[in-house]
Amino acid sequence: MTSEPVMLSTLLGSCVSVCLFDPIARLMGMNHFLLPVRNPSAGLPELESDAGRYGLWAMEILINELLRQGARRERLRAKAFGGANVLQEAFGALPERYSIGSANTQFVRRFLEQDGIPLIAEDLGGNNGRQIHFYGGDYSVFLRRIARSSAMRIIDEERSYLRRAIAAKQRATPADFF
Repeated sequence: MTSEPVMLSTLLGSCVSVCLFDPIARLMGMNHFLLPVRNPSAGLPELESDAGRYGLWAMEILINELLRQGARRERLRAKAFGGANVLQEAFGALPERYSIGSANTQFVRRFLEQDGIPLIAEDLGGNNGRQIHFYGGDYSVFLRRIARSSAMRIIDEERSYLRRAIAAKQRATPADFF
């Protein structure tokens, strides 16, 4: 979060990053989340991670901090990026509940709509990762799609995460959920 015209950058696979700004207060911030919520409801991926960031919390923290710094909710504007289904190429067709990118994309669109924050630009979905740079001078976002040959590192990381999450879920007992 900053009022300085800095460049914020991140690398995205199935994760989503939301760039929020208030052009009048000259405040901006960016988040980056791995999953929509910690305990997904029906229709969202059945994954959990102690290390992951979750969209619901990431959005609330970013919005609340912008408001605390002087932004006004009615002036907030959003740009959202990421949500690729990079595991599709690595694993082939996966059950919908493991389409993390799709779940993140659905979550961010729904969250922003319900919160009344206009989504003025987006590049969500697909199968390729992205690198984004959010510039605070004019709130532009520079996007570079990651070539499939370079994406193997992201695919390997997400494949590893998916395997660990599935194994942890299979080892979990009912007491682990309370």
